[in-house]
Amino acid sequence: MNSLAFFNPRFTSDLFDVIDRNLADFMPAEKNGTSSMPKVDVRETPDAYILDMDLPGVSEKDVDINLKDRVLSISSKKEEKKEEEKDGEWLIRERRSSSFCRRFTLPQDIDVEKVDAEFANGVLTINIPRRPETQARQITITAK
Repeated sequence: MNSLAFFNPRFTSDLFDVIDRNLADFMPAEKNGTSSMPKVDVRETPDAYILDMDLPGVSEKDVDINLKDRVLSISSKKEEKKEEEKDGEWLIRERRSSSFCRRFTLPQDIDVEKVDAEFANGVLTINIPRRPETQARQITITAK
């Protein structure tokens, strides 16, 4: 059985995950925009790891997912829409450009060729199938 410690941002040893966890809070927001980390839930089933990420206000066209060398990268960049002023000046303007990039080191038992993603109601779900593990075999001890 593989450990999901790689997914848990509190107990990780992978460089990408450490940077994501520790430095993101200290990075300044992008010019004219924000950089925030979406919340992620990860479940383990006997057949797969399932990652659910909340992405409100983002469409599937704005999200990029890459998997290379067991590192899953999820990123998005949403540009500010230029609107002409309508009868007056802005008093509050919080809807601007935003971006994020999250990286996760996946366990070794994943089936890279069968990973798929689905986007519905602002939630990105990534299904990461597991390869069947070799079953342990009981070895009989004989006395001489």
